[in-house]
Amino acid sequence: ENSLQKTSTCSSSYPSGMFVSPYALNLSSFTRLIKRLRERHPEFSRDEVVAAVQEVRKRNKGVLSGLAISSIEEKASAIL
Repeated sequence: ENSLQKTSTCSSSYPSGMFVSPYALNLSSFTRLIKRLRERHPEFSRDEVVAAVQEVRKRNKGVLSGLAISSIEEKASAIL
């Protein structure tokens, strides 16, 4: 799964007319990733888990795009 990549440069609308940011999926993927890491490492706070994901990004030339969520999860787990 590679849903941390930008999905598009244009926004989309749902039939109800609700505006959805083109980056909403990124936030959703990030939220799922943090949830999975917190379940896997309950001894760490959310801030510590987020810091580990940020460290993964830093080590990957400042981006998470191109990395599978499972890969990010493994790398963040190693940091934690």
